[in-house]
Amino acid sequence: MTWDAMAVVGRIARAHGNRGQVIVNLETDFPSQRFRPGAELYVDRGGTVGALRIADVRFQHDRPVIAFEGVGTMGDAEALAGLELRVPAESLMPLPDGTYYHHDLVGCVVETREAQRIGTVRDVESGAGGSRLVVASDRGEILIPMAAEICVAVDVAAKRIVIAAPEGLLELNQ
Repeated sequence: MTWDAMAVVGRIARAHGNRGQVIVNLETDFPSQRFRPGAELYVDRGGTVGALRIADVRFQHDRPVIAFEGVGTMGDAEALAGLELRVPAESLMPLPDGTYYHHDLVGCVVETREAQRIGTVRDVESGAGGSRLVVASDRGEILIPMAAEICVAVDVAAKRIVIAAPEGLLELNQ
C-alpha cells in the first residue's frame, strides 16, 4: 500500500489539551465512519508511512477531537500537527453517479469536446459555491467549475475529463 494510493480524509490541525488529543480538519463526507474508536488512519512522517489507531473520539464544533493509541502527551500530539490522515482507497464508500472523490480527479487530463488539451488536474478545491478543478496548463493555472454543464464527461478510469467551456472561461485566469 503506497501513500499516493490512499485517500485523504483529514488533516491534523493542532494538539488539544494536555493528554495527547488532536483536532482534525475534515476532508471527508463520512466523518462518523472514518473517525471512530478502533479505526486506523495513516500518516506520512518524513517518508515513513505508519498507522495510527483511534482510541477515543468526540466531535466539537463539527470537528473530531481524537485520542490515538500511543499518543499520550501534548508534545506527542504537537508532533502530529499538519499531517494528513489517509485511508486505503479501497476502503472508501461507493459514491452516487455523477459524484467523485477528489483524489480520483487529480491527474485527469482535461480537454475540450474538440479534443483540445487544456491541462492536467493538479487539485480540487471545495467551497460554498461548489468544487473547482485546479488545472495546470501551459498558460498557467486554470480554475474550472465542477458543474455538469461544464464538465460534460468524466471518466476517472481513463483519467479524462471533457469540458464544454463557456466563452471566456479558459482565458479568465490568465
